[in-house]
Amino acid sequence: MMRVEDLAAGAAQAELLGADGTVEDPLVVVDLDRPVADQTVLRRAVRRAAECDRLLVGLTRTTDGTGHLFPPLLDALDLTLVPVDSADRRLVAVDDPEATARTLVRAAADSPQAAVILGRLLHTGPRLTVGQALDAESLAYSTLLAGRRFARWQAARAPHRPPPPAPADPVLVCRDGDVLRVTLNRPERHNAYGRELRDALVAALDLALLDDTLTEVVLSGNGPSFCSGGDLGEFGVSRDLDTAHLIRTRAGAALPLHKLRDRVTVRLHGNCIGAGIELPAFASRVVADPGAVFRLPELGMGLIPGAGGTVSVPRRIGRWRTLHLVLTGCPLTAERALDWGLVDELSPSGPTGA
Repeated sequence: MMRVEDLAAGAAQAELLGADGTVEDPLVVVDLDRPVADQTVLRRAVRRAAECDRLLVGLTRTTDGTGHLFPPLLDALDLTLVPVDSADRRLVAVDDPEATARTLVRAAADSPQAAVILGRLLHTGPRLTVGQALDAESLAYSTLLAGRRFARWQAARAPHRPPPPAPADPVLVCRDGDVLRVTLNRPERHNAYGRELRDALVAALDLALLDDTLTEVVLSGNGPSFCSGGDLGEFGVSRDLDTAHLIRTRAGAALPLHKLRDRVTVRLHGNCIGAGIELPAFASRVVADPGAVFRLPELGMGLIPGAGGTVSVPRRIGRWRTLHLVLTGCPLTAERALDWGLVDELSPSGPTGA
């Protein structure tokens, strides 16, 4: 664990890459409980943190508030773990900050390239337009698809089978006056975001973009889950990564959802994994069933969110809490998602989630 004085002295700026080009020590924990009275040291620590390629996670064990924390340093760090709830988006409350910090260190060490790339994206994304940030995310995602860590994940899983053709329309579209109701309709695959469902969803969104008499688009899902993320049957099968990048950014649902955001309400239920929350986060209104669960599990595969999550989710909950979701890969309850602003309202869904 590093002290603030060590951070100010440049300790986190040690060589990032080993002799073979692999990332060394991708995440460093910074102890924020030791008081630093020297403002020059604090300002230098902020500057060093802003320049650092490594992920920097602050940690405090103090349960009597966060008044001892230096706000500019909280801005510069990648996230800060605290033992008490806080509305501050830079802080993540956990039962045991030290144990959680060890978990984050292990997660980053297991996928170091993805962790470091994710940190850079989360820092630079807010300075870009949504379209530019989606391009940056997709280019990074394509790079990681060709990486050793993702190859290791692929080799360890059972041989994939391409998903069968959809037995019915993968997306249902119904106009109700000036409302367009769009329903993901592959319940047998938990509405996994595969090619057929993606193309049908984009076609429905394009319809709304072309018809300004539609004042609202309501997006929901049939079956036990709103969307279980990318279809694993199609995961990593393309070797044509430049084309895959263009499909993600020019034929994916993220950009049309962003363009429609002021007219879109998304109703979530069940598992909302990967794309199942990355895409809804673009909408201006997200309503979740109280039993809904949210996860961003991509880092465990050596990847980062690739359906727009490094763009949409930070714009709702901040880059600090987004990093925590990705590093841990742990489920987030609907109640906490509401507290953080990932969803806007809790409301029970119907029997099929529609």
